[in-house]
Amino acid sequence: MEADVHVLRSRRQRAETVAAQYETLTDARQYAGSHQGWSPGARYLHSRLHVVDEVLRTCPGGELLDAGCGPGVLLRRLVDTRPGDFGITGCDQSAAMIEVARERLAGAADVRLTVADIEDLPFPERSFDVVVAMGVLEYTDALRALRELARVVRHGGLVVVTMLNPRSPYRLFEWSVYWPAVRLLGHAERWAGVPPERRHAASRTGIRALSRRRLCRLFRGLGLRPVDIAYYDVTPLLPPFDRIVRKWARRWRAHPETTVSRGARRWLGTAYLVAAR
Repeated sequence: MEADVHVLRSRRQRAETVAAQYETLTDARQYAGSHQGWSPGARYLHSRLHVVDEVLRTCPGGELLDAGCGPGVLLRRLVDTRPGDFGITGCDQSAAMIEVARERLAGAADVRLTVADIEDLPFPERSFDVVVAMGVLEYTDALRALRELARVVRHGGLVVVTMLNPRSPYRLFEWSVYWPAVRLLGHAERWAGVPPERRHAASRTGIRALSRRRLCRLFRGLGLRPVDIAYYDVTPLLPPFDRIVRKWARRWRAHPETTVSRGARRWLGTAYLVAAR
């Protein structure tokens, strides 16, 4: 009984941590703006958008759901590059994100946006030909979220999800060395009397990344067969050196295909995509 209470409390605290990150319009607009520029974050998002777009090119069209659509970047891309191919639905648990997505998609036809949690989607079974969850599963109960995606996709339909790669050198170093060091520096600065606005800090995100093997096992358990796995944001750099190099290494924006691998370089991908039917 006590263990069950602890699990529920931990799940609730994680959900609150995740929800708080994009609670306001300012937060949502800052996230939307992070797709621009030359930072490591912009490179990651650009690479992710490219690989998802690449997979969707194999799909002729139909009803598409972007679960956890954020500020609507993928949806805007589809409206601009494949007009009329998809009937588009986007949902996000953040009302602020949906508001920013509405602004981005103003005037676009056949696009529906709603506030909804990926773990409890408000759509009937077998509603969509294509379901995308981009940068979402890390923040959820992955099994619950995948179960919902499997429920709303039609037989023979396509499910496309992305996940941070917990076994990449970048993520291993970032999570076990870089961010703990930043937090430790912030604590030292606090004791030294450095003003709060000048201290180093690293907020908790609620991220729980799954390995490719574990994620594919969840897919198969739900009757979904992986048909494509691609690693993206491929980089040999580690933080903070990536932040320095990105100031002049800008080829990735013109050639995002160089940041994606299904071959020997895949272990350098900071995240990966799984497409299943």
